[in-house]
Amino acid sequence: MRVHYPRTAHLPWSPGASSDDVRAGDLSGLAGREVVVTEKLDGENTTLYADGLHARSLDSAHHPSRAWVKGLQGRVGPGIPDGWRVCGENMYARHSLAYDDLDSWFYGFSVWAGDHCLGWDRTVAFLRRLGVPTPPVLWRGTFDERALRALRLDTARQEGFVVRTVDGFPRAEFGRRVAKWVRARHVQTDAHWMFAEVVENGLGPSAALWAVRSGAPADPAALRTALGLPPGIGPEKAAEERDSAVAAEAAARLDALGRTGDARLAGVLAAMLHGTRRPWLAARLAGPLGMPLARRIADLAGLQAALHRPYPDEQRRSGLARLAHSADLGALHAVAYAALADPAAAPAEVRDAREQIDWSMLHAEDAALLGPAPLAALRAGLGTALAGLDPAVRDRCWAEARELHAQGRIGAGLGLQPGAPADALVEEAAAATWRWRSGAFPRLIHLVGPSGSGKSTFGAGLPGVDAYISLDDLREARGSRADQRANSDVLRQGLDRLDKALAAGGTVVWDATSLNHQQRSLVHAVASGRDALTTHAVVLVDEDELMRRNAVRPHPVPADVLTAQMHRYGPPYPGQAHRTWYIDASGAVRDADGALVPAPDAYDAWDHSWDRSWDGASGDPRGSAAADPPGEEG
Repeated sequence: MRVHYPRTAHLPWSPGASSDDVRAGDLSGLAGREVVVTEKLDGENTTLYADGLHARSLDSAHHPSRAWVKGLQGRVGPGIPDGWRVCGENMYARHSLAYDDLDSWFYGFSVWAGDHCLGWDRTVAFLRRLGVPTPPVLWRGTFDERALRALRLDTARQEGFVVRTVDGFPRAEFGRRVAKWVRARHVQTDAHWMFAEVVENGLGPSAALWAVRSGAPADPAALRTALGLPPGIGPEKAAEERDSAVAAEAAARLDALGRTGDARLAGVLAAMLHGTRRPWLAARLAGPLGMPLARRIADLAGLQAALHRPYPDEQRRSGLARLAHSADLGALHAVAYAALADPAAAPAEVRDAREQIDWSMLHAEDAALLGPAPLAALRAGLGTALAGLDPAVRDRCWAEARELHAQGRIGAGLGLQPGAPADALVEEAAAATWRWRSGAFPRLIHLVGPSGSGKSTFGAGLPGVDAYISLDDLREARGSRADQRANSDVLRQGLDRLDKALAAGGTVVWDATSLNHQQRSLVHAVASGRDALTTHAVVLVDEDELMRRNAVRPHPVPADVLTAQMHRYGPPYPGQAHRTWYIDASGAVRDADGALVPAPDAYDAWDHSWDRSWDGASGDPRGSAAADPPGEEG
């Protein structure tokens, strides 16, 4: 069934309203509600369905400007449920305004399930999974006419804005929940654009990213440009051939798995960049993509090589179950396959690696671990069962349930396929985690990052800390914080203090570089002995910024030492602690893993920022109140 998009009423102070336009004389449908204000784009209103599309007119005929959006509908249509529709703006042809930096030639602004318009946050999430961007957000908050009247647009480049309630609404309420402001004389062409020569609007660098999200073939050179990355390693032609082969293989395998949106982009980029060091990659991509997506790309790139190597079959299921918590296991296998598409790879090595991936994939499929969220049923059910408990207690129970499932001690024989007896699995998990319900366990926050990354500043700002153990402080007490000669003794002293502090209960911070798994394992052994809830606080900062900071620190480390640290730095993966916080150069937590129930609306998908209401229980804890092991740098 095709549905005509309603006419949007003009706000009372909109200067672009003409005599035949609809005006909103009553703003009571907006008053007192949270609203979002987005830029009104100068394009053609277009609606996409699972099986087709139309412009504002239901019987809209062919026009050259609609050819591209028809191709888009062919790619994203399978992701639109029957009875749903995506309404947006076809920006291919220039109308009155010329655009030269678009993310795509189609922007979605509302999603409808029958006669119900989805809430804004759900709309953004749904469109992002399809690979469709939304218009820029200009303002968000409780409806305030004065704030909206104060908005200043560049009317030479912007046509106006649209205000809508953040909550969803039925179609009958459209006229009360949506309104627009349009610049005066917004149509400024002599002839209607449909009867003039089609002039394309310009795409910006980020359009290459959205193209991959929406299912289009990857353009590796354009992707690198969009992300500010250097060309591939090696001779230019060989690097281009390698990138193209790897990206095409990854895209084909991801498409077969049904991965779209950010999941498809992450897999393609991880395959292209699989030889890049993880901490550099995560920090460099955090700017253009946001920390959550950047971190997931880096994890896929870092983990894929593990699937190329032999693994004991008796441990394979448990290993894959743990791996499924660190990454999308289906996408990881696709990346592992694609990494072998390098034309320069040795045929014998490729053959052996593919055999290992094939065998791994058979085991993963048998264990129902290849879906994008194989533990979703267990997570949701356990969240309901533990509702009302302290978030730290819930997170500890969730971590224990994951590990028990990986060991096969719960859920044996139940499976996790759709329709499997999830209730029985949840019941087993709830019973098996009973001992943690009291919350009578200490908390360890384990800082991780090179010297000068900001981890100590972050740690100093944590509230409610009962003991703070810094290896630099222990060295300074011995005479010099720069003296690395007694690293083994300092480490032993620090671990002894850690054990005593955890035994006393409360929250303990461990402040050292903790650059690799071996260094972190010494701390984890002590924490495990005291049954502590362990949280990794991982700082990911670009290497250029680290060098700049180090130069102005009160206690800089030698440049060669810092360079060595960066090359040895292997950030922990999700699941290697009960919880993980990911911290950017500003010192803010921009991503988190391990929470049973993520804080609502903590992550804004459209601007990659954390909401300040996110509390310390599952996220940013401040939103609420030069030697190898056995030694370690501070």
